Amino acid sequence: MSSANVRVPAKINLCLGVGPVRGDGYHPLATVYQAVDLHDEVRATVRDDEQITVTVHSDVDARSEVAIVPEDDDNLAVRAARLLRERTGSTQGVDLAIRKVIPVAGGMAGGSADAAASLVACNEVWGTGLSRQALEVLAARLGSDVPFLLHGGNAIGGGRGETVSPVLARGSYHWVFAMAHDGLSTKAVFAEFDRINAGRPVPDPVVPDALLAALRAGDAEALGSALSNDLTEAALSLRPELSDTLSIGIEAGALGAILSGSGPTALFLASDAEHSLDIAFALSSASGCADVVQSRGPVPGARLT
Repeated sequence: MSSANVRVPAKINLCLGVGPVRGDGYHPLATVYQAVDLHDEVRATVRDDEQITVTVHSDVDARSEVAIVPEDDDNLAVRAARLLRERTGSTQGVDLAIRKVIPVAGGMAGGSADAAASLVACNEVWGTGLSRQALEVLAARLGSDVPFLLHGGNAIGGGRGETVSPVLARGSYHWVFAMAHDGLSTKAVFAEFDRINAGRPVPDPVVPDALLAALRAGDAEALGSALSNDLTEAALSLRPELSDTLSIGIEAGALGAILSGSGPTALFLASDAEHSLDIAFALSSASGCADVVQSRGPVPGARLT
């Protein structure tokens, strides 16, 4: 096969527990991921030489931050292709074309999603034949969120987030995402978390029992009450205007409101499609929102189309 197209979802963190910084500079995490139907697409086309190239575009003018996505070896999708080639001994090249829908630096793992899609697409076009399990091992070397985006659905993440195990869950959930005008660096948010917590005891992170119980029951109201994110204080310290966005969604009756990952995307849980529309309407006039998107989850991970 000379080309392959892969759709890959965004992720949200229904909870994000962050532990004390380790000696290697990373923080232990305890999180529950959910994949949502906001998708990037990666098309891989085999080249006649050994080069690996990438181009990035978006159909959404409001997400002009796509311009900051690297189109060189720093792109995580390129790194994924190189790692796959190193692992399999392939000598083929590939052109990667990424269509961005997931916001850049929005706490929804857009770069990790593209890396997961690149692994699946290159494995297909190069005929390297690695199993999904083998791809997950490579994914863990690329970043904390990449293994989950191969997996999709709902899952618990541990370690730095890269160890993934399925969660017993029922139901489908309606979400509204408020995209900020500018991205927020994950590295900067964790650095602010460390600054704020300097001298404080930081407990080991855990996944709240109430959240897992809500997912097992398919109870949206209980899930909304159980949403949590230990990076909220740090993200709001860097971007205090996000507090206003969260307040607008809560005033519109959201079952729960939380920042996605390290932010700045704010997400709101609705009771149904009509309620989702009401929340989106309320947020659409907020000065801090560049875009408002309705979505549902969970959905499968990176898949060939």
